[in-house]
Amino acid sequence: MPLMRSWVESANSPDTNFPLNNLPYGVFGRGADEPVCGVAIGDMVLDLAVLETVGLLAFEDGDEIFNLPFLNGLMETGPQAWAVVRENLIELLAEGGNDALSGNPALRGAALVPLQDVTLYMPFLVAEYTDFYAGKQHAINVGTMFRGAENALPPNWLHIPIGYNGRASSVVVSGTDIHRPQGQLKSADEAAPHFGASARMDIELELGAVVGVPTEMGKPVTTSEADEMIFGYVLLNDWSSRDIQAWEYQPLGPFQGKAFGTSIGPWVVTKAALESFRCVAPERDEPLLPYLSEPKPGLYDINLEVTMQPEGAPLATTICKTNYNRMYYSAAQQLTHHAVGGCPMNTGDLLGSGTISGPDKSEYGSLLEKCWGGKEPFTLDTGEVRTFLEDYDRMTLRGWTSGDGYKIGFGECTGRILPAVQEPDWTK
Repeated sequence: MPLMRSWVESANSPDTNFPLNNLPYGVFGRGADEPVCGVAIGDMVLDLAVLETVGLLAFEDGDEIFNLPFLNGLMETGPQAWAVVRENLIELLAEGGNDALSGNPALRGAALVPLQDVTLYMPFLVAEYTDFYAGKQHAINVGTMFRGAENALPPNWLHIPIGYNGRASSVVVSGTDIHRPQGQLKSADEAAPHFGASARMDIELELGAVVGVPTEMGKPVTTSEADEMIFGYVLLNDWSSRDIQAWEYQPLGPFQGKAFGTSIGPWVVTKAALESFRCVAPERDEPLLPYLSEPKPGLYDINLEVTMQPEGAPLATTICKTNYNRMYYSAAQQLTHHAVGGCPMNTGDLLGSGTISGPDKSEYGSLLEKCWGGKEPFTLDTGEVRTFLEDYDRMTLRGWTSGDGYKIGFGECTGRILPAVQEPDWTK
């Protein structure tokens, strides 16, 4: 699909993340005003609450969808309404389209705000959070480190998308600092655990699928239905404490080693914007059961990168470049598997893809892999040496896919590690 030109000139730049082809949704605030829903277009954000107030984005029942500090109202209206809103926005913003906005200077001034002048908030209310372990290279790398190459993948891995239920309460928007977690730690040479701050802090490069349409308890869905339920995708960093996780995870999996923080990007890129960038999943090592079969490609050709910047460093170092097409299971397959046993899925559910890694070390989406469990320190462009994260290190995730002279971008998902909070007096 070629670039759709907009009268918002910055949206026509090949360097922008937000051309008219994209139109990602988010929540923003201006000054002391209450946050509302918006769409990114070039270097501006379009206030959808303003358009709703003047009747340019009205729903038949008259309910306010956009004058809210979350996207859940729009998400729960379903795919047909999503398509109508997108068509209306394209018509209002297209060069030579409906001039109800472009031809009204007062309305333009009220509805279009420079991105640099706004604060971005959590784009939706997270109902539940589930993280998957669905990147094959990541699973092989981690399994090799802990169980040896001959037992790298668990017996079930090639048959089901493995996942665990995380904490929705600690999902935060990009720009939120994360305190180093504390908990029980035990090294191999210790007879018993001790309490302390994590020394092996890590990130996980992921893409999050945002569920828009709920399901009924007890009702499974097909992969086609699951794909229709997904409202869009966000960048996702599942911060991880590898030493807390190593002591606690057997036999029930991650708990405190993951629950302290998960960061997501502020922009939800819709399925409609990504449609022409679908790509097929990798060849299967084992045939999947029929309920996981997909009638159309479920992955997307999305470039991803991670940068690290220590405090005081003059620039960030790119430590990972990979692609979402490295995944073994799609979000639709993950959602189908999640619901197949009867678990009800809700508007606002967030599904983490699992760490996205490629076959080369430059594509490893976690520090655990990059430093190979701490055995292979790496040097940043500015000279600092790292295995795991040190206090005040800033990690930034970016994602985009490239069209003919334009990008569909996700913006940034960034966060910084702060020191652990002072321990309380446990004797009181």
